[in-house]
Amino acid sequence: MQYCTSVLLFVLLFSNFSSKACSDYCSSILASDCQLFEEFSGSANTKDYPQDYFRSPVNYTIRLSGTFGELRPNHFHAGIDIKSPDGKTGAKLFAVAAGTISRIKVQAAGYGNVLYLKHPNGYTSVYAHLDHFPEAIADYVKRKQYEKKSFAIDLYPPSGKFDFAQGDIIGWLGLSGRSYGPHLHFEIRDSETEKPINPQLFGIGAKDNVDPKLHQIRFYRLNDRLETLGAKNIELIKSGNKYRIKGDTLSIAAWRTGLALKAYDHVEDVKNWNGIYSLEMKQDGKKIYGFTLESFAFSESRYINAHLDYREQQKNKSYFHRCFQLPGNRLSFYDKNVDNGIVTLYRGKASKIDITVKDVAGNSSILTFWVKRKTVPEVNSQPYNYHFKSQSDNQASGDGWKITMKKGSLYEDLYWSAKESPTLPNTFSKLYTFSDEYFPVHRYFNIELRGDNVPPELKSKAFIAHKNSKGKYSTCGGKWEGNILKARARKLGDFCIVLDQKAPTLTAVSFKHDLRGAKLMRFKATDDVDTEKNINAFTYEATVDGEWILLEYDAKNNMLTHRFDERIGKGEHELVITLVDAVGNETKWSRKFLR
Repeated sequence: MQYCTSVLLFVLLFSNFSSKACSDYCSSILASDCQLFEEFSGSANTKDYPQDYFRSPVNYTIRLSGTFGELRPNHFHAGIDIKSPDGKTGAKLFAVAAGTISRIKVQAAGYGNVLYLKHPNGYTSVYAHLDHFPEAIADYVKRKQYEKKSFAIDLYPPSGKFDFAQGDIIGWLGLSGRSYGPHLHFEIRDSETEKPINPQLFGIGAKDNVDPKLHQIRFYRLNDRLETLGAKNIELIKSGNKYRIKGDTLSIAAWRTGLALKAYDHVEDVKNWNGIYSLEMKQDGKKIYGFTLESFAFSESRYINAHLDYREQQKNKSYFHRCFQLPGNRLSFYDKNVDNGIVTLYRGKASKIDITVKDVAGNSSILTFWVKRKTVPEVNSQPYNYHFKSQSDNQASGDGWKITMKKGSLYEDLYWSAKESPTLPNTFSKLYTFSDEYFPVHRYFNIELRGDNVPPELKSKAFIAHKNSKGKYSTCGGKWEGNILKARARKLGDFCIVLDQKAPTLTAVSFKHDLRGAKLMRFKATDDVDTEKNINAFTYEATVDGEWILLEYDAKNNMLTHRFDERIGKGEHELVITLVDAVGNETKWSRKFLR
């Protein structure tokens, strides 16, 4: 306690805190016997956040199915996911503090129905996957959708148009957008920078007395170019919150190694494997790597593919925190003034490795083991034709193909070869293999393929297709310049030219001629060609008696739904739905119905 008291005096004298904030901070340290200080000293960028300003967005005990910073495909989770109290939609949600609605967004995927509530203290709370909005907001949104003739809409209402007091009902829990179970995705953002901040740092979250669980350590044999020559997973042995490996020492046939850890946070009464808050790694007592998931910018979220082991995530759905930084990793939440995490190995001398993992409540688990170098065999580098540097522009071409990448497209240098295979059935170019799909790419790059075999009358139906490891094609789009088809891609692997001459299909799910008394009509849209994320699978439009009507689109299930209101009167009407896929194939579906 004497040491802690000295620290408190230092904080009081030299910090920039207000006297009240400093007093509160010091009191909390004293009350917990300096636990808070010990847990968070040294964390990157951690600062005080108001603890009593925000209330919970729900009126029941919070159970989390997702935590801030959790590893997700191509992004870090930007909030917390609060479970439904009964596994169903419809639970009431509440404004966490007084504020005004600054943004309303409706989309088929992503956050679905989402509200942004701006507060006077400089923060904005976000409520996503809502089942529906309060009536005044719902009416405003529908009016704007009809004005713009679009289901997807992004609105910025004037400040003060929709004000909420703390505790007002702000929406109802749902599963709109890319949601696979009823829950509230909740965020707190810095209003000025738009950066999301871990909501649990504001006191919003679940009670947690459970230590994080460490599952596996993964080590990489690295060459002098820091390329991976091989990797292996090692199971961990648990004793309380201490972990070790069998035999205690790893002998690795390399001059240097990188490590990665599979670790998850857990809480009482919930089976979910949630994300951790911080990690610190030391070699022989010296800190060489660490991060704290306090906040990040959305613009840097895709750098998760440099943070995790991308190949393991893609091939095995296995998420490892990489404990060393790749050269092209631009994430901001790593600890400053430490090494990049690469572990130098010595022959005959073991180095001690300590990895400490914490959750946001301060519960911790520690992995300790030793590493040393064993005889390093002479390894011939894999042959390659092209060297793409992560820190420069790159271009390569061959007979019938060309690839152009801008600086910053890669997280590490890529040494690769191109391969040509004969034309496959129902394709219209050779199959070109550019490296492999498990090497991550950060930015879209340009790809060009020569399409001499495409009949001129069918060029409008052609696209550059990516063929994945399961043999499935997805369109990257394409525009012709002479006999060259150009597109943008965000993954490496197999590419060729494919034609799509089949129109999409529209199937009635809830529709009949007599719809008197019905609340809705619903349809399913399908297409036989998958699309990459930058390509719209299809566009659609619906009219009744020639007038545009709103169809809500559920991208998870490809469902189109119209909910009846006063816009369609009594009598017989004609419904026409036009569905157009990514290359312009069109389906027109027409029926009469009664209201």
